[in-house]
Amino acid sequence: MADIDLSDPALYFNRELAWLAFNERVLDEALDPEVPLLERLKFLAIFSSNLDEFVMIRYAGLKEQQAAGVERRSFDGMTVEEQIEAVSRRLHPLVLLHRQVLRDQVLPALAEHGIRIVPMRDLSVGEHEVVDRFFEHELYPVLTPLAVDASHPFPRLPNLSFSLLLQVVDEHEGVERTAIVQVPSVLPRFVRLPGPGHRFVILEDVIRHKVEALFSGHTVRSIHGFRITRNADIEIAEDEADDLLQAIEDEVRRRRWGDAVRLEVIADMPALWREHLRRTLHLDPHDVYEVPNHLNVTDFMELALLDLPELRDPPFTNRLPTEYREAGGVFDAIRRQDVLVHHPFHAFDAVLQLLEAAVDDPDVLAIKQTLYRVGRQSPVVAALARAAGNGKLVTALVELKARFDEENNIVWARELERAGVHVVYGFAGLKTHCKTLLVVRRERDASGASVIRRYVHLGTGNYNPSTAALYTDFGLLTCDEDLGADVSDLFNVLTGFSTQKSWRKLWAAPTTLRRELLAAIAREAAHAEAGRPAGIVAKMNSLVDPEVIRALYSASRAGVEIDLLVRGICCLRPGVEGVSETIRVRSVVGRFLEHSRVVWFRDGGRDLMMLGSADWMQRNLNARVEAVFPVDDPSLKRKLQQVLDIQWRDTVKGRELHADGIYRRVKRRPGQRKVDAQRRLLELSARRAAEGSREARR
Repeated sequence: MADIDLSDPALYFNRELAWLAFNERVLDEALDPEVPLLERLKFLAIFSSNLDEFVMIRYAGLKEQQAAGVERRSFDGMTVEEQIEAVSRRLHPLVLLHRQVLRDQVLPALAEHGIRIVPMRDLSVGEHEVVDRFFEHELYPVLTPLAVDASHPFPRLPNLSFSLLLQVVDEHEGVERTAIVQVPSVLPRFVRLPGPGHRFVILEDVIRHKVEALFSGHTVRSIHGFRITRNADIEIAEDEADDLLQAIEDEVRRRRWGDAVRLEVIADMPALWREHLRRTLHLDPHDVYEVPNHLNVTDFMELALLDLPELRDPPFTNRLPTEYREAGGVFDAIRRQDVLVHHPFHAFDAVLQLLEAAVDDPDVLAIKQTLYRVGRQSPVVAALARAAGNGKLVTALVELKARFDEENNIVWARELERAGVHVVYGFAGLKTHCKTLLVVRRERDASGASVIRRYVHLGTGNYNPSTAALYTDFGLLTCDEDLGADVSDLFNVLTGFSTQKSWRKLWAAPTTLRRELLAAIAREAAHAEAGRPAGIVAKMNSLVDPEVIRALYSASRAGVEIDLLVRGICCLRPGVEGVSETIRVRSVVGRFLEHSRVVWFRDGGRDLMMLGSADWMQRNLNARVEAVFPVDDPSLKRKLQQVLDIQWRDTVKGRELHADGIYRRVKRRPGQRKVDAQRRLLELSARRAAEGSREARR
């Protein structure tokens, strides 16, 4: 076999551009006329929200490196300046397409169904009266005119603030002045009009038509919208922080005021004004985005959530695992056999029932849980607080550094502490990203002797009932002794000074996960070379880590067939002759966010299957606490294999990555029927739910 440098930058895709390719696949869903109309609007809002986060964090990071004179190249060989230029070149036409889809396709189609954004000039007299009352009683009191002149410098507007730049003229002196009015984010963006249908006026249009009320003695000559995005990454000197909770709270407040990294303007803004804003914000010309219509499209999620079933994906009813119906309770079900849950097809109640049962069970001694993103109204937090009130020993590791959930987690941490829960905030320099729940219970064995049994939930997704209905994730409920002991040891690491170096069954980051993963990939290469069954099927959100990619290239060169389902960023280049000819990469973007992480190693015919919280990225393998765990039950392995097979065969939402970096829709073979993996899994889940109902009635 010829020597090939597997570190050659040409064998890798750039991480930032790979992320933009993912968001382009999100935009594809908004372009698809077969997607229900309000779902298309939802995807437009998601594209906008995703892009905001990318600019605030990833693009802002590149700008910081540029300002600091960083000369290091990315592993795909690009300098910082080249990455900034490439991102800008890719992003400007993508943003323009996004707004054109909104203006020319989705909004006109919504209007045909009675969902209209009505210009103020088209309102009837009665509707004007409704809007006038709204302006006087709700909008006017929160508006603040900001003068811009020699004595009033340009205001430091907060991150993602959407504002109007005005030219006003003094009616007596004839002097032109500049002012700014922020569109308040504390009010709904869309003001509903009375009458049939779903008719709205948009908030900035109301302000435009009523804004002279803020400038007594002046005439408003022109108004133009703009929006500022700032660097929102948080850097905490954790080793120096006396109070990590307070330090993060302070940094979250400062996030709103970072350096500007993007300016969006409505295209009708005069060039002189646009240039003045750019210079004031110290931005480069390519950081200015002209859009033909609406700013802050994320707000359009308000309309996307309208209760119009005919314009939405069909509703579905999730279910509890079959094992729950066959047992006398959740503890009995888990004792009988391991239980695999697959959200959203299985209800989050499958996990919540274990926690709720533990709260009120007098035989439960202790509950320990990691919390990363739990949502705004969390039944998990409420249950933990109640358990502490019932005298259980309750420990919660609340990860304060979960990006953009810091404020929620600060609130939950304080609430749990008030309830008597022992709250831990994790490690300096590491995020605790693993999803673990441990219930310690005193029971009687077959001889009647007292024993301590550990019930464990390990998952790929967060303990959040809202996202469990929107994301696909797996979880394992088990009382396996080795896994229970491993999770106990993991909590000892998280809460104390334990320095666990080895585990019974877990692959844990940052200690053993990288080593175990690389060893498993190398074993597949050895199996292939020896003629034994070999193959890798892996599903994840992102594949970025160069060392793992090199290991996959080596396995491919040894003849290992490798199928990768990577929803988001993929830096591996498949289909390269002599390097990755046996590697295929597909992405599924659909109704649910594909969030589960699964890897299936053929392992010479033993079929090692692992689930976990970790993507194959440097941050997950090096700088996070992660837990990857095996599924040993043969029947559960078959279920996982079935899901992976259905997803791989998706010919509706599936797209295949080619060596040129372009994702193309998966082609159907002649005679092959369409397969929409998520829809197929919903159908299978509904069938099993119906079978369970029939059995219950017998």
